[in-house]
Amino acid sequence: MGSEFGSVLIIGAGLAGLVVAAEALDAGLKVRILDQENSANLGGQAYWSFGGLFLVDTPEQRRLGVRDSFDLAWSDWQHSAQFDRLGNEDVWAHRWAKAYVEFAATEKRSWIKRKGIDLTPVVGWAERGDGRAEGHGNSVPRFHIAWGTGTGVSEPFADRIREGLRMGQVQLLNRHRVTELVTTGRSVTGVRGEVLSPDDAPRGQGSTRTVLGQFEFSAEAVVVATGGIGGNHDLVRKFWPTRLGDAPEHMITGVPEYVDGSGIELAQASGARWVNRDRMWHYTEGIQNWNSIWPSHGIRILPGPSSMWFDAEGNRLKAPCLPGHDTLGTLKYLRTDPIARKYDYSWFVLNQRIVEKEFALSGSEQNPDLTNRDKAGVVKDRIFGKGAPAPVRDFLDKGADFVSATTVEELATKMNSIAPEAFVEPERLRQHLLVRDSQIENPFSKDQQIQSIRNARKYIGDRLTRAVAPHRILDPAAGPLIAVKLHILTRKSLGGLQTDLSGRVLKEDGSIFDGLYAAGEASGFGGGGMHGYNALEGTFLGGCLFSGRQVGRALVGALQ
Repeated sequence: MGSEFGSVLIIGAGLAGLVVAAEALDAGLKVRILDQENSANLGGQAYWSFGGLFLVDTPEQRRLGVRDSFDLAWSDWQHSAQFDRLGNEDVWAHRWAKAYVEFAATEKRSWIKRKGIDLTPVVGWAERGDGRAEGHGNSVPRFHIAWGTGTGVSEPFADRIREGLRMGQVQLLNRHRVTELVTTGRSVTGVRGEVLSPDDAPRGQGSTRTVLGQFEFSAEAVVVATGGIGGNHDLVRKFWPTRLGDAPEHMITGVPEYVDGSGIELAQASGARWVNRDRMWHYTEGIQNWNSIWPSHGIRILPGPSSMWFDAEGNRLKAPCLPGHDTLGTLKYLRTDPIARKYDYSWFVLNQRIVEKEFALSGSEQNPDLTNRDKAGVVKDRIFGKGAPAPVRDFLDKGADFVSATTVEELATKMNSIAPEAFVEPERLRQHLLVRDSQIENPFSKDQQIQSIRNARKYIGDRLTRAVAPHRILDPAAGPLIAVKLHILTRKSLGGLQTDLSGRVLKEDGSIFDGLYAAGEASGFGGGGMHGYNALEGTFLGGCLFSGRQVGRALVGALQ
C-alpha cells in the first residue's frame, strides 16, 4: 500500500489526529491515517461541538472588561484539577496542565488564527465554580467561541488533510479498523487490523462492522488518536468512580457510537499504561435529541444562571448545584443524595422569559447562526431577538423532556406524566418558587442563586446574551412556566494513555514505549489526564489542538 507512507501512521481521523498530521505535513513528512468510519466523519467528535476554546488574557476578554492572567488561570486550574497522584498517575498530567495553560495564555490565540480559526467577540463564563476562591471553577469568563462552532475548529485541519491528499502527501484509509499494534522487541513498528465493508452512512451515524479482509502496515511511529469511552456505556459504568456514587441505570450519549475506547484498549493490550480511568466528565443537563443522529443521542443545555434546579421529587438542589457552576459537584450530589440518587434524572423549572434569554444548546447543529458564520443573525437573534432561538423552539415543541403550563398545579401534573417514577407535589413546588421569588425585591439577597444572577449581570457579555434580568418566576407576564427533564449525558474521558510532554506513550513500568505516541482524549488530552478531576471547559478541543501540536512537532524532530 505504498512504503513511502511508512514514517507516520495515525489511528483516528478526529481533531487530534488531524492536528498531528497537519504538523507533520507542514514539515514535509508523509502521513498515513487509518479510520474505521467513512470519509464523511473527517474531524470526528469536534465537528459536532459548540466550538468553545479556553484562552487567557485575550483582546476579546479585555474588550469586555475581563482582567485575566496566567497566574489566575493556573490557580483556577490547580484548584479544579486537585491533582493527588503526583508520584504516579498525575506526574505527567500536572506538567501537561501547566504547559497547556501557558500555551493558552501566550501563543495559542495567534497560532489558531494562523491555522484558520476565527473567534467571535463572545466570551462565555463556563464552570463558574463551587463558591470558593480555592475551589473548582473559572474566576472569570474564558470560554471563547469559534466562528463555525466545532466545524470552525475542525475544518481548517480537515482542509489541510484534503490538500495533502491532492498533493500525494497523505494516504487516508477509511473503513480500516486497527485491532492490534505490531511490536518488534520493545518498540511499536506498525499495526494490524480489519478492512470493513463500504458504508455511506451520514456523518455520526452507526456503520456496519462486516469484515472484508485484513491489513498490516509498518511505520516508524504510530499515533493513537481514537478518542475516549463516552459512547461505550459499559466502559463508563465499569470505571465509574465510587466518589460519584452509583452509575445511573439510564444515560444518554453526547458522542457518536464509535467513541468506544477501543483504541486505548488495544494500546493497553500491547503494554501501554492507561491511567486515571476513574476520572470522567459527564453532564447533568442532558436532553433527548428529538432529531437523533446516533443511538441515545443527547444534547446538553448550556444554561444561564436563572433556572431553578430540582431533584426528581421536586426538592430544590443546594448550592453550589446551580446551573453552569459545578458540573461534577452537581453530578456527585445527584448520585449520592439519599433522595436524588434513587432516580436517573432531575428538573429545571423556569419560565418563557428565562428560556428566551438564557437557553443555548451545545453542538454545531444546534447553533446554525454561529455554525454558518451569520454575524448579522447572531446580533439580531441573540442580542436583540424576540422569543427563543429556533433550535430551542424546536425542543420546546418536539422534545420529549419539555412541558409547559400556566399554573404550578398543571406544570407538576405534566412533569409527573412524563416522569412517573417519582412524584412532584404541586404545593411543595409552589413554595420553593415563592420563597425564591421573595428574594427578588431587593438588590441584595441571601439566596446564593440570586447572588449568582446579579454577579453574572455585572459582566456585559452575560448581560447582553446569557443572563435575564432578575424577576419572579411566577410572574404571569413572564410565563408560561416550563419544566425540563434532565438526564445524565456521557461525554468525556479525563484519563487516558500516559504520555510525556512529547506525547510518547509510557509502559506500565514508566519507561518510554518506543514508536508509540498518543494525542487528544486517548491521552487524557495529555499526560494521561491533564484536567485532573475537573475541567474548566473549552479545554477539550483545546487539549486536542495542543496535544496534537506537541505530538506532531515531536515526530518532526524525531523523524527528520
